[in-house]
Amino acid sequence: MRVALSADHAGAALKDELRTRLADADLGHELVDLGGDGSDPDDDYPDFAQAIAVAVRDGRADRGILICGSGVGASIAANKVRGVRSALCHDTYSAHQGVEHDDMNVLALGARVIGPELAWELSLAFLGARFTGEERHRRRLAKVLAIEAAERP
Repeated sequence: MRVALSADHAGAALKDELRTRLADADLGHELVDLGGDGSDPDDDYPDFAQAIAVAVRDGRADRGILICGSGVGASIAANKVRGVRSALCHDTYSAHQGVEHDDMNVLALGARVIGPELAWELSLAFLGARFTGEERHRRRLAKVLAIEAAERP
């Protein structure tokens, strides 16, 4: 799986740690670092959210892990890109269930809210999950996509 990672100034250190751990774990993922090194306090979350969302939308990444201070703003910004289903998760159930039931493709994390161990567990749960494709989940996802299509000309 191609996994994109990006972060604003507040999430850069956690992004780097996750990227290193994912690479060292040799899980077979191709990692794509879309930036955010923490050196510029003016690195704003919308810029990095857009970069990861567009990479997922355009197929340059299958999933993305997006990190800002709280995770809230980054998730909101990523969801503005058609085809992106981003959610902020602080528990492993939501991280895998969001994929299994809702076909979530971007995990948002808050570096000022959770620590590196929980971020690692959330990333593993997110990346290890697969959309079930059950009829009820496909039906609900179709309704979500219809809302998106109606709101975004």
